[in-house]
Amino acid sequence: MTALNKEYATALFMLAGENHARDEYAAGLQVVLSALQRQPAYVDFLASPGIPLRERLGALEDAFSAAVPEHVLSFVELLVERGRIRAMEGCVKEYRLLLDEFHRVSVARVRYSAPLTEMEQSRLRAKLEKLSGHSVQLVCEYDPSLLGGVVVEMDGKCMDGSLRRRLHEVKDVISR
Repeated sequence: MTALNKEYATALFMLAGENHARDEYAAGLQVVLSALQRQPAYVDFLASPGIPLRERLGALEDAFSAAVPEHVLSFVELLVERGRIRAMEGCVKEYRLLLDEFHRVSVARVRYSAPLTEMEQSRLRAKLEKLSGHSVQLVCEYDPSLLGGVVVEMDGKCMDGSLRRRLHEVKDVISR
């Protein structure tokens, strides 16, 4: 389903570019996604083939016409019409990836065994920005299984500086 999510997101991203509204569309998508995540029953309603399509689309119009750009609403309506509203979250993720790439921003997922201070986060961000050549947004997550150190995943690469990895390397050397 990921390829289809990417296809939908790319089409909307291209339209957003034509309208010089990439960031506005991203904000509109987030408004709709947040509402759907807060009300899972609303997703069931929008996905239900037993409810007339006109009624489902009318509910979308009522809920979002004043809150999101027209093309974003049309995009969500298209997902409902095609029976793909449950793919909304994946489409939004793909759109965000396209937007980050456009703005030359990388998201670095940082897993750590002990909380990072603001200074450590700043230094890590600076090193990653130097390495990648563009802006980096850190998403930090506590992971006690690391035992020590950090693991950074960014742009499809993994930099593992964890104690767990080092212990596995020592074990491999000893077992040879």
